[in-house]
Amino acid sequence: MVTEGSGQSAGEFFTPREVGLLMAHIMRPKPGEECHDYACGSAGLLVKLQLVARELDPTSKVPLRLYGQELTAESYAVAQMNAIIHDMSVEIARGDTMINPKFKTADSKIRTYEIVVANPIWNQPFNPDIFADDPFDRFRTQGGVTTGKGDWAWLQHTLACLGDRGRAAIVLDEDAVTRGSGSKNEDRERNIRKWFVDRDLIDGVILLPDNLFYNTPAAGVIVVLSKRKPPARKDHIVLLNAARRVAKGRPKNFIPDDDIHPLATAFLKDEPVEGEVAVITRQQAAEADYNLSPSRWVGQNGVTDQRPVREIIAELLRLDEPAREIDASLAQMLVRL
Repeated sequence: MVTEGSGQSAGEFFTPREVGLLMAHIMRPKPGEECHDYACGSAGLLVKLQLVARELDPTSKVPLRLYGQELTAESYAVAQMNAIIHDMSVEIARGDTMINPKFKTADSKIRTYEIVVANPIWNQPFNPDIFADDPFDRFRTQGGVTTGKGDWAWLQHTLACLGDRGRAAIVLDEDAVTRGSGSKNEDRERNIRKWFVDRDLIDGVILLPDNLFYNTPAAGVIVVLSKRKPPARKDHIVLLNAARRVAKGRPKNFIPDDDIHPLATAFLKDEPVEGEVAVITRQQAAEADYNLSPSRWVGQNGVTDQRPVREIIAELLRLDEPAREIDASLAQMLVRL
């Protein structure tokens, strides 16, 4: 893929390959579905949706219908090239999504899709005055206007882009799912999280390992939204802590390919897994003041492999052997003096 793994180009940052594949496997795109990335960069997330759709249904001749919006000219050009290289039809528009979403209906409403994926800028400064009277009514009616950081504004925009049965996977900073929880003061981000939880729109949150992304060592999260959960998942929130599914790399860590399918399966199964998955109710989320970080709910006890004591002692004795030989040699030299 164009710029895959390069980290950044023209100041734009890209989603690690394995994160995009994990998102696509969780979305499980079906032939012909309309998919959107409103911060598409090089269109990598859209391309991965199509690749996974082909993997899930290799006999289908019906492609996904892919739409992306990108602000910078350089990334817009790379996205066009990426689509050509992968022989995919992607309609890409240029512009500021938050101020001027390009994909609209005939009556000037935001167009909706079956799937939305995105990795918008984390902790982006957000001026609430600009959006207090939003022409698309994305904020006031969906939990209120946020302040300071724009993470939940992106999720509110995501929700506006989802059709009646739509689902989404959005990458954000881990702090986005905890800020304001436990505070005695009124917090707008916490209030927006509450609004989403109360309406059963959050299907789950996945905590990614540290140091995956090229522009930050911080851990990200994937927030998964669903407008119409299956009956078995209603009133549940799946919290997956993927922190131990990491391999050390240079300059960045990565999730091994062999772990992508198991992680997606564990999330979609909607069952607790010791040390990795917790399934909480909306009531439990409320009792935790809407702290939705998987690290709060899923312990990583036992992540480090424990070696038998006898094995450790044997290794220490082996390491002592060279020291004893050196001591003996020195003793012989001193005797001669």
